[in-house]
Amino acid sequence: MDVRFATSPAPGRRNEDLVFAGNDFLIVLDGVTSPPQVRTGCVHDPVWLVRTLGAALAQRLNAPGTPGLTEVLADAITAVRTAHGGSCDLSHPESPSSTVVLLRERPDIVDYLVLCDSALILTGPGGEISQVVTDDRTAAMRGLTRAEVAERRNSPGGFWVASTVPDAAGEALTGAWPKATTTSVFACTDGVSRLVDHFGYSWRQVIDLAVGGPVRDVLDAVRAAESPGPLPGGRKQHDDATAALCTFPG
Repeated sequence: MDVRFATSPAPGRRNEDLVFAGNDFLIVLDGVTSPPQVRTGCVHDPVWLVRTLGAALAQRLNAPGTPGLTEVLADAITAVRTAHGGSCDLSHPESPSSTVVLLRERPDIVDYLVLCDSALILTGPGGEISQVVTDDRTAAMRGLTRAEVAERRNSPGGFWVASTVPDAAGEALTGAWPKATTTSVFACTDGVSRLVDHFGYSWRQVIDLAVGGPVRDVLDAVRAAESPGPLPGGRKQHDDATAALCTFPG
């Protein structure tokens, strides 16, 4: 598996996205921003969370005899709980959290897992887009207050994200594609998918940018589209943006 990726923080901020790539796996994480005035019950921030979770996932994906991706994520979340070291309220609804994309190449198939609002797009042998995998349960949270969203985080009927609840892994979207019919897989955080959701791009246009030049061209398109000002509905003008293109030679 060949991987090319680019990541960029929102201007003036630390990057709360994270990418790990191994010989046969890809991890893309997007830490959920916590405004300074919001109490989280935790001494750690989203940057710590994505780095700690990313390292736990990479360790497990590198281990021989790797189990299913759901089990990998659940075990990694459990490891992150331990890493908090007893200094944090792990029951707090605002505890640091992250979206998750996992991709793993095996001899005949490509496994995937998507939790929360990042995306995976599969391209087939003819260059056609075969499948778009997005976890859109956060869309139902629009118009709610932050406290109302927090009440629905990692709860039935709400939405699920990697934080302090290992059971969230079981709510992820998972599946596998035949490797023989998989030419490439494009993964991105919602800082990139806003090109499609808000700025009129198609997934075909986004993937053509990634395939036709450096993957950073996708991020440049994001920043150019954001430049006029904040998005409608009070959405922030800029977000961390991460894109990765995985190809499967032969």
